[in-house]
Amino acid sequence: MNRFMKRLAALLLPAVLCVSLLGGCAGAEEGLSLPVSVGGAPVSLDPAYAEEPGDQTILAHLYENLMRVTVDGSGRTSVIGGMAKSVEQEEETVDGSLAVTYTFRLRSARWSDGQAVKASDFVYAWRRLADPGTNSPYAELLSMVSGYREARDTGNLELLQVNAKNDSTLEVVLNGRHDWFLKEVCTSPATSPLRQDVVQKLKAAAEEGKPWWSDPTALVTNGPYTAAESDGGHSLKLTSSSRYYGDMPGPQSLTFHFVDTAEQGQTLYDSRAIDAVWPLTDAQLETASPEWEGTPELETALAVFNCAREPFSDVLIRQALSLAVDRTALVQAAGPSACMAEGVVPPGVPENEEEDFRTAGGPLLDNDPETLETRRIQARALLGEAGYDSGLDLGELEYLYVQSPANDAAAQELCRQWRDNLSVQITPKGMTERALMSALRSGEYTVAGLALAAPANDAECFLMDWTSGSQHNVAFYENSAYDTLMAIIASAADGTARMGCLHDAEALLLMDCAVVPLYTQSTDWTLRENLTGAFRDPRGWFCFSGVVTRSV
Repeated sequence: MNRFMKRLAALLLPAVLCVSLLGGCAGAEEGLSLPVSVGGAPVSLDPAYAEEPGDQTILAHLYENLMRVTVDGSGRTSVIGGMAKSVEQEEETVDGSLAVTYTFRLRSARWSDGQAVKASDFVYAWRRLADPGTNSPYAELLSMVSGYREARDTGNLELLQVNAKNDSTLEVVLNGRHDWFLKEVCTSPATSPLRQDVVQKLKAAAEEGKPWWSDPTALVTNGPYTAAESDGGHSLKLTSSSRYYGDMPGPQSLTFHFVDTAEQGQTLYDSRAIDAVWPLTDAQLETASPEWEGTPELETALAVFNCAREPFSDVLIRQALSLAVDRTALVQAAGPSACMAEGVVPPGVPENEEEDFRTAGGPLLDNDPETLETRRIQARALLGEAGYDSGLDLGELEYLYVQSPANDAAAQELCRQWRDNLSVQITPKGMTERALMSALRSGEYTVAGLALAAPANDAECFLMDWTSGSQHNVAFYENSAYDTLMAIIASAADGTARMGCLHDAEALLLMDCAVVPLYTQSTDWTLRENLTGAFRDPRGWFCFSGVVTRSV
């Protein structure tokens, strides 16, 4: 889910785009070994499938993308050239549509086995990511690339406009301006380069039933570290790569210790077995100072209505249930890290270099306890206007959600609110994530709980799923005005106008109540006080390659 609060602290100020020719920094701090814990044993170290923050953190140290995120001494992040030593952008209008071409010139860099990093390695990785047969949860990162839909529909991945002009030149054509392409798509672990021959070789050598990446020490990577030692599901040690094109200021070795619970991680930290730990325990969050705001996560807990199915095809019914929600009680049920949602887009998403999108747009939902009863009177009036004397007349419904202790408590509370205040009989039904997504995609549901996560730190990524015809539009919401706004946003030349349209689109989506934002969540982590230089990317993973000992 997500967190909330005011504005991002300096650590999470929106990344400032700086297309740079610079590579690495000063040499690694001699002898520094950094043990950390950021979650459990890897679920996947395949860039196309890695969703866990810990898995993505490992990948971010093993692979380097076209661009990379760095942090300065004040905690401010910026995006500079990674494998790309330069990038050029050119626009043209083709048949009335804007096409934006990015040309990346790759630096002279090598994989950990000594072979050169080539533009074709990016072509392979991006086509593999877009391939419907891969079924990657991050495929939509490439949805703005020209030919993406055609490639997905036909299976002909050569239609995806990602091409190697030669070994050192990569060309990518976008179907409009997408301000977040360089700083979000080109820095994501999901779009990291891969060697086709290596993937095929490891697949052939893998034991039956095991994935190609199951032995991390066999991976051929192009990042600042290589996997040196793997202790089964207990730990993974990375060491600085002698093949990396640039020097690093940080640790010569980085060891990930895997834990099943936050409490286990904290025990390791307290015993000084590790120097960085995420996440903090619920007990720590509950005892945090009143001023604690935490770090926003890019996710919002929603109630999603099936707009194509009775009774929620009627906007009045959706509006009634939305008005009746008491988010104060919901966040108490959801746990200490939960915060009341004020819109679809959570806090932590940038408006510009200085402002947060949520702060700039203001709250779109009324969470004032003083007006709650008035809102519920309005909700009952809307039911009457829709032709129902009582919520009982809607029949018996189910609220589907992914089962977990926190979700159980939140779902029970939400359904209780609807039952007690509108007499709507909705029974919560917990299930696996796979079962829920199957029901959502098939439309075999009426109302469900969904954790809306974005693949990139931009408001557009929270709103683009709800356009007509989108494969991710599980609400089956249709509004031509909304579709028009999102089309304008995709090609907007002026950043201020683009943000204005994004705010308008969010307001329209909430007015139609296809989705009801419930709550967001905060998270937090700890780095030993004698160290500095680590940062958490807003998308969830950590970077430890710049960690050094604090100067006294």
